[in-house]
Amino acid sequence: MRSLIAVVNVLGALLMMFSALFVLPLATALWYRDGEALGAFAIGGACTLGLGLAFLLGSRLSGRRAELRPRDGYLLVTVGWLLVTALAALPMMIQGPHLSFTDAYFEAMSGLSTTGSTVITHLDDLSHALNLWRAALHWIGGMGIIVLAVAILPLLGVGGMQMYRAEAPGPVKDAKLTPRITQTAKALWMVYLGITVLCIGALVLAGMGLFDAICHGFSTMALGGFSTHDASLGYFDSPAIETVTILFMTIAAMNFSTHFVALRRGQLGIYARDPEARWVVTWLGISVAAISLFLWSNDVYPTFAEDFRHAAFAVVSVGTTTGFVTDDYGRWPLFAPMWMLFLSCVVCSTGSTGGGIKNFRALILVKQALRETFALVHPQAVTILKIGGHLVANRVVFAVLGFIFAYFMTVVVLCFALLLTHLDFVTAFSAVIGSINNAGPGLNLVGPSTTYAALSDTQTWICTLAMFLGRIELFTFFVLFTPTFWRK
Repeated sequence: MRSLIAVVNVLGALLMMFSALFVLPLATALWYRDGEALGAFAIGGACTLGLGLAFLLGSRLSGRRAELRPRDGYLLVTVGWLLVTALAALPMMIQGPHLSFTDAYFEAMSGLSTTGSTVITHLDDLSHALNLWRAALHWIGGMGIIVLAVAILPLLGVGGMQMYRAEAPGPVKDAKLTPRITQTAKALWMVYLGITVLCIGALVLAGMGLFDAICHGFSTMALGGFSTHDASLGYFDSPAIETVTILFMTIAAMNFSTHFVALRRGQLGIYARDPEARWVVTWLGISVAAISLFLWSNDVYPTFAEDFRHAAFAVVSVGTTTGFVTDDYGRWPLFAPMWMLFLSCVVCSTGSTGGGIKNFRALILVKQALRETFALVHPQAVTILKIGGHLVANRVVFAVLGFIFAYFMTVVVLCFALLLTHLDFVTAFSAVIGSINNAGPGLNLVGPSTTYAALSDTQTWICTLAMFLGRIELFTFFVLFTPTFWRK
């Protein structure tokens, strides 16, 4: 009981902090004199603040105080993410284009999970406040609402390590950049904020208007993909804007811990020594060249220059799980978009804002396969697994193998669930991969030239679940369904 009270207490503080995000759309509505949007976001902000205050007061009036246990972080992340998503959906239902709760919740989950899938059409006609809100959800979800809270909750007398361990991606959960977890969270957010400002400035210099630059800067750094236009980045038809976006999508796909260390030491060589950073560039570079040649050999565009331009943007956008679009790659020969969906599984680094299996896990899987092959020839040899010159403990290898098994089984189950609803295979498979990798567009009915509005409510909820599982890491959710988790 005390443990649940501690969780409710922290949830209250988290909701009160999340309510501060409503200041952005409220200020935007005031600036553009949009009374309807002002009312919608005022209601949403008041509900979020009121519920957070009720949780705080209720937990404190109970008279029982308790510290979070390590396993409480998993419950807190799961409940917190689902609850914050519901509150983020409120303004979309009130002021959005006649969205049902299902569609509004999907849109909010897509924002906070940095997926970028949308059920909204006529984005160009949305209010400035609502477009900024969608982008802000990307940005706040990019490094994780819970990690942001870690930096502030200690001020309220609540420790943050439990939440950080539950939210942090992959095998770097125990890594610390600074002596205290709160300092680590603050350092990461300062780097995140600084690079976001640079991205917005670069987009303005490339010819994008300030409001569009802010929204697309938020989406780019979060590797989200929400745009203010139905045509996404294709609306601008600007090689300069596309080049800037490619650069910052690649930066955001790398570990922000690497960015922090490189900035603190002033050494760009840090990136060359980071095996994940090297593989991000290698995967994307080789794929851009290969897809460009593939499109050219199939006469997709009139010139090789156009093949290269569209291939470079699409490969980096989908591969980094962003989901911006400049042209309908759904009409390309199937090999190209399928390869890009595969990249969305393995390109992004741990500690980045992207989704998927993550680069580090893929590297471990490959090296473990090579180690097993070597052991067949030399059964008495003692082999160790290293990445970047560092020994990888067997417990990490086993954890990665378990995660990847869970990942693929989740994809299989969700695909079959969509097939049960009579969806065609390509749409079902690409929708699941695009959702669980937080990549956004799929193919066919959910392709880059369409939206997820074509799906039924049941299909929409399946994709919503996939986005949620992909964002919070599978075991964070699955552990809640084990009997041992609930034992005293």
